[in-house]
Amino acid sequence: MNRGSAPSLYIRLRKRMRVSRGVPIRLGHIAVFLTEPEYEAELLELELYRPEKHDGSLLLIDMMLVVRKIKERFPSMTIEHFGEPHTLVEISDKTRPPSIFLIIPVWLLLFIGSGLAIMNFHADVSMAEVHRSLYKLLTGKPIERPLLLQIPYSFGIGIGMIVFFNHLFKKKFNEEPSPLEVEMFMYQENVNQYVIAEEYTKINRSLDREPPS
Repeated sequence: MNRGSAPSLYIRLRKRMRVSRGVPIRLGHIAVFLTEPEYEAELLELELYRPEKHDGSLLLIDMMLVVRKIKERFPSMTIEHFGEPHTLVEISDKTRPPSIFLIIPVWLLLFIGSGLAIMNFHADVSMAEVHRSLYKLLTGKPIERPLLLQIPYSFGIGIGMIVFFNHLFKKKFNEEPSPLEVEMFMYQENVNQYVIAEEYTKINRSLDREPPS
C-alpha cells in the first residue's frame, strides 16, 4: 500500500460477542479488519465504549460509533464497511459455575417430566391395546402383555430420539443441525432483532432529547 496516500480500512463487524462487565469494548473485540500494518495494533486496542451499570446486560455498538471513534484517531483514514451495521454485545457479570446440587434436581425434574409425558401420551392413544391387537393380527393368539412388540418399541423410542436430535451426549453423528438447534437458532435470531430494534429506539430517543447545537 502507498504510504503517501490516505490509509484505508476494510472492516466487518461481528454479529454478537460477550465481554465482562467493566472491561472496555475495543475494536478488536467486535470486528475483523484489514489495513496497513502500522495501524493494526492501535486499531485493535482502540476503545469504543466502556460499559456502565446502567447499560444492562445487552448493548448495541453501531457502525456510526465505530466510524466516529476511528475518525477521531485517524481523521484521514478511508473506511470501507462490509456486512452487519452493528454488533450486539452481551455484558456478563463474573459468576460461579452452577452447583452440582442445582444440576441434579433440574436433571431429575426433566427426566421424570419427559417420562410422564411419554407415558401419558401412550395412555391417551391406548398404545397397550394397539400392541395387543397387532400381536393378535401377527400371531393369531391373544396375549395380555405382548413383550415381543413392547420391548423393541421401547428401545425404538430412545434410538429415534437420538437420531432425531442428532446427539448422543456431546457427540454429533453428522454436521446437519438438529430440529432443536434450528429452533434455538431462530429463537436467538428473533431475540437479537428485538433487542436491536429496542436499542435503536433508545438511541433515537436520546438524540431527540439533545438540544440543537
